[in-house]
Amino acid sequence: MAETPDNAGPAPAGGTAPVAGAAPSAAAGTAPGGPHKARWKYIGPGIVVAATGVGAGDLVATLIAGSKFGYTLMWAAVVGCLVKISLAEATGRWHLATGRTMFDGWRSLGNWTSVYFGIYIVIWGFVYGATAMSSTALPLAALFPDTPGGLKTFAIAAGLIGLVLVWFNRYHRFEKLMTVLIGVKFLIVVYVAIRVAPDLPAAFAGLLPVLPHGSVLYTLGLIGGVGGTITMAAYGYWVNAKGWTGPVWMKVMRLDNRVAYLTTGVFVVAMLIVGAELLHSSGIALASGDKGLVDLSGILEDRFGVFTAKLFLVGFCATSFSALVGVWHGVSLLFADFVERLRSRRESRAEEIAAGARERTLPFRAYLLWLTFPPIALLWLNQPFGLVIAYGVLGAFFMPFLALTLIWMLNSSRTPRQWRNGMLSNAMLGIAGLLFLVLCVEQVREIPW
Repeated sequence: MAETPDNAGPAPAGGTAPVAGAAPSAAAGTAPGGPHKARWKYIGPGIVVAATGVGAGDLVATLIAGSKFGYTLMWAAVVGCLVKISLAEATGRWHLATGRTMFDGWRSLGNWTSVYFGIYIVIWGFVYGATAMSSTALPLAALFPDTPGGLKTFAIAAGLIGLVLVWFNRYHRFEKLMTVLIGVKFLIVVYVAIRVAPDLPAAFAGLLPVLPHGSVLYTLGLIGGVGGTITMAAYGYWVNAKGWTGPVWMKVMRLDNRVAYLTTGVFVVAMLIVGAELLHSSGIALASGDKGLVDLSGILEDRFGVFTAKLFLVGFCATSFSALVGVWHGVSLLFADFVERLRSRRESRAEEIAAGARERTLPFRAYLLWLTFPPIALLWLNQPFGLVIAYGVLGAFFMPFLALTLIWMLNSSRTPRQWRNGMLSNAMLGIAGLLFLVLCVEQVREIPW
């Protein structure tokens, strides 16, 4: 969202070198895509970040907001998408404008970033691995209730399948898989929203900013919670893995990013409609957490029959599994970069990611294993208390960390002048930073110390 021409100025050194796997126009250093319509064929990383960023937890949080306040918070969903567009655009712009990775930018701010990120990514991965596997298993256990081992069997299978898919495939195949998964969940969620017959006048009225009594935290959570956390930092790595390096890809990246969060916005609006029409009007309450989506399938079966209920569970499974596979790939790229930068003093270059080198490294595969096997123990231990507290505290601080460090990096000499933040970017990132700081305080307060 820098307020500068999209093709302004020369690319920085190392930003447009020929890259294995990149499109010919990128290697030649000319603006790819030509006419505006031609750029649509390049879209991909945005689909990946949208598929990863909207997990089952996001859907149930949005559903509960709709069940409590009807259509009143529709405007908050729109604002949330604009905030996430700004954050993802800033991440992608850093990678393309500087030719350096996100972690390399963080490290330039001081060693404190490495300490924080190192602790965070290890604990976060351990707990998230179990969460993602369990979330994928819930709808499968509901669809196939007689399976031996039930939830644990499906959870372990989900983790192992995710491991295999990421271990043996490179980015281009991974992107195709994510496109299929997001297509499935997109069509199913929209179908369910249409099936419950939305009140369109009330939905449009919900675009006017209103805060009902007791809705402040729900509103902040809706704005800040949907659309990814650490996976937003992975967006720039996926941009490079696609073969996009250098400012010549800036217009394509921005289009890709807008498509991603338009898709995310449709998910959020669809689930708000379901919550408003199916639950709010009937005064039905759901269980907290991902189990609320299993409850919803039962309500759908009562109202619309077995087919709609089973179809929704398939969409629930696609939502959870796409988040799992996206994290297995994207956060492993971040971890590989983190380890390599600790080993070497040189800068981390986008070309290394574009050539697919990171996906074959020992740190990448070691983190894949870390996400998969140790968390299986948590399926039996029910997440030890101290670990849950550490996870909650570190996780609460990540989004303020991302927003505020992006402001720092994109307003300094680390970024070529023509690609630094404009007033709009600074305003949006500043709003995001303040929003996430408030959410951070609330999350820490709610942790059962």
